[in-house]
Amino acid sequence: MKKILFIVFTMLCLCSCEQSMIRSFGGTMKIELEPGEKLVEATWKGDDIWYLVEPMDSDYTPKQKTLKESSRAGIIEGKVIFIEKR
Repeated sequence: MKKILFIVFTMLCLCSCEQSMIRSFGGTMKIELEPGEKLVEATWKGDDIWYLVEPMDSDYTPKQKTLKESSRAGIIEGKVIFIEKR
């Protein structure tokens, strides 16, 4: 029983701190925006990602946009993919 609780607790911690892990250790994370929202700007503040969205115009074509980190060594680099949809 203790092993099961430990595994569940570990998985919850890993899921809840995905942004922190991507920022610290690299990797890729996808964020699906609410239907009808388009990405305007995104940035990191500490381990948290902040992004600004606005409503899509009627003639706007939804896009996939990527926020990339470029480190000096080029070894640990994170990437956040924003997915817009109608």
